[in-house]
Amino acid sequence: MVFDLDLIKKLYAGLPAKISAARTKTGHPLTLAEKILYSHLWETPTHAFVRGKDYVEFAPDRVAMQDATAQMALLQFMTCGRDKVAVPSTVHCDHLIQAKTGAAEDLATAKDVNREVYDFLSSISDKYGIGFWKAGAGIIHQVVLENYAFPGGMMIGTDSHTPNAGGLGMIAIGVGGADAVDVMAGLPWELKMPKLIGVRLTGKLNGWSSAKDIILKVAGILTVKGGTGAIVEYFGEGADSLSATGKGTICNMGAEIGATCSLFAYDESMAKYLTATGRAEVAALADGVKEHLRPDAEVYADPSKYYDQLIEINLNELEPYVNGPFTPDLAWPISKFAEAVKANNWPEKLEVALIGSCTNSSYEDISRAASIAKQATTKGLKAKSEYTITPGSEQVRFTIERDGLLDTFEAIGGVVLANACGPCIGQWARHIDDPNRKNSIITSFNRNFAKRNDGLASTHAFVASPEIVTALAIAGDLTFNPLKDKLTNEKGEQVLLDEPQGYELPPKGFAVDDPGYQAPAKDGSKVVVMVAPDSQRLQLLEPFAAWEGTDLKGLRLLIKAKGKCTTDHISMAGPWLKFRGHLDNISNNMLIGAVNAFNDKTDSVKNELTGAYGPVPATQRAYKAKGIGTVVVGDENYGEGSSREHAAMEPRHLGVRAILVKSFARIHETNLKKQGMLALTFANKEDYEKVKEDDTIDITGLTSFAPGKPLTVVLHHKDGSTDNVTVNHTYNEQQIEWFKAGGALNVIRSQVKK
Repeated sequence: MVFDLDLIKKLYAGLPAKISAARTKTGHPLTLAEKILYSHLWETPTHAFVRGKDYVEFAPDRVAMQDATAQMALLQFMTCGRDKVAVPSTVHCDHLIQAKTGAAEDLATAKDVNREVYDFLSSISDKYGIGFWKAGAGIIHQVVLENYAFPGGMMIGTDSHTPNAGGLGMIAIGVGGADAVDVMAGLPWELKMPKLIGVRLTGKLNGWSSAKDIILKVAGILTVKGGTGAIVEYFGEGADSLSATGKGTICNMGAEIGATCSLFAYDESMAKYLTATGRAEVAALADGVKEHLRPDAEVYADPSKYYDQLIEINLNELEPYVNGPFTPDLAWPISKFAEAVKANNWPEKLEVALIGSCTNSSYEDISRAASIAKQATTKGLKAKSEYTITPGSEQVRFTIERDGLLDTFEAIGGVVLANACGPCIGQWARHIDDPNRKNSIITSFNRNFAKRNDGLASTHAFVASPEIVTALAIAGDLTFNPLKDKLTNEKGEQVLLDEPQGYELPPKGFAVDDPGYQAPAKDGSKVVVMVAPDSQRLQLLEPFAAWEGTDLKGLRLLIKAKGKCTTDHISMAGPWLKFRGHLDNISNNMLIGAVNAFNDKTDSVKNELTGAYGPVPATQRAYKAKGIGTVVVGDENYGEGSSREHAAMEPRHLGVRAILVKSFARIHETNLKKQGMLALTFANKEDYEKVKEDDTIDITGLTSFAPGKPLTVVLHHKDGSTDNVTVNHTYNEQQIEWFKAGGALNVIRSQVKK
């Protein structure tokens, strides 16, 4: 089945004129990102937009939602008054399947435990015209790449790794559920015009190096916030030499550098992938407008003139990388990694190696890893570490089983997990003798924050390509360098692993019996969406209250978070995923992972009503019960990581009035605005130090709240002294209306009714 063919034909038919008009407006040749952005404007532009400054309204082609975030997004959509989604939309059941024993058992358990949620998502998808991918169908980003992504398109998705679709030349951006509601309701979607980072790739990958190593190196260059507010566009001969799925891996992990999204130009590898996945018609259409799906020639000739930042990487010289622990931008070339392990006293013994996930579960990834596993069998070796394989979709799983690759993994002790996120997002019932013991794992996933995979702060998680992960699993030792080190086999012989070999696409083609897709009902008006009043998993939403029209005074400090505070710290995943459709229940995990700057503890803050220390959520509920608003103070890049809007909705629900930080990650800042929260930054970052534990806080200037106009935070200290702190914001007129109305959804509801 080819989805959205008429939509694609219509878009491509209009590309030449829209791109020509954009060149005229901007007065210069265009990058690919600019071509796609300008061809998806909500209204015909009257002028060129300033990157990093102008807010712009767009009309995305489609919306994709995973099951954990879809619950809250669709609970919000239910309240907006539409009978059907305005653009093609899908739901994918991939996050709620816990990895424990193996694919079949884990999937059966998930269907039983999550039946209420799956039935809700299935029925609400039926009612509103949304495509539904059942549990076991695969991970959202892999399924999107196989079925929906197309060159030159624009998509938003309620998951931070939505940019995976950039591997097929699509601008695909991770957003919160409220943004998805905008688009599904037929309203424009707003984004600050991104800056552009160009990455010119020369040469060609060889040996052990893979596409994964490109993004691991880029992460080391740009850090976890270096891509914030920017689209990263890869180009050059090296880019064209990569497979479409390799490009997807790179775009997927762009989320780890804070990028709005990442992008590759349309080329032969994309055409081959489209054809292999049953979309030859789309490839033919793209071939017809190929010049509009690549940067203009002048951009290739002199890229520094057209990108805000330029990075150059020679693939001929690129080493494999291992990144970590605890952050995905700590990048180590394999030649330096063993030395780093020893110098930092990281546990050398490798306990678990995991391959797959949305980042690296393509046929190419699996076949290259399988070539290493096959060598192990041939050369008398077995995996010394636990070793798991997570296929990205049922189509990939069915195909690699047919081709014998799963047998290859199982022969060295590998365990095949369900086609789901699993350990990548904390859905992992890990078997470990002592959860407090320092230990090391390595994955081909994308994130490795503390507790991300198994909930254990003691776990040192590293990230590498599937082939490097497989080699290290066989060695059982982080200091092993497969490019030069030998292993001792069962006969006592010293053997060297050969370079990995694989296939860009399956030689016999893809195959699948049941991909797991459910088309929506033709008439959804008669479909009833049932949410039990006493459900512990689902809760219908009540609108948040509008702003009271005054400055905010007498607020208390809830927590001053120290250091890294990702959305995992603000709203953990893992066991909490089951409450993603129940705002009050999931709010019991609010900020329990954040480190309190005043005692260096997690989930321990001072309750100013009692003077006692206690859990963050319980303390906030005590303030709410007394009608006292609060402020959360944070450090740099607050809210990096997953797109989960629960990290914004939970503070809003429990009565936090403002988040004041040194700097925000893009998606989280937008999510806060959408929920009617104040997202503020210190004008002088050193003022973070002025915030004291017992402060009473006022926020003034709200009665004249305006774009570009700072507000003032008054810190009333316990000793009677005060500090007036200037704070900045990035609200535009529309976003100020969201704040005043109590949230974007309140504005949407009134607009749809009109």
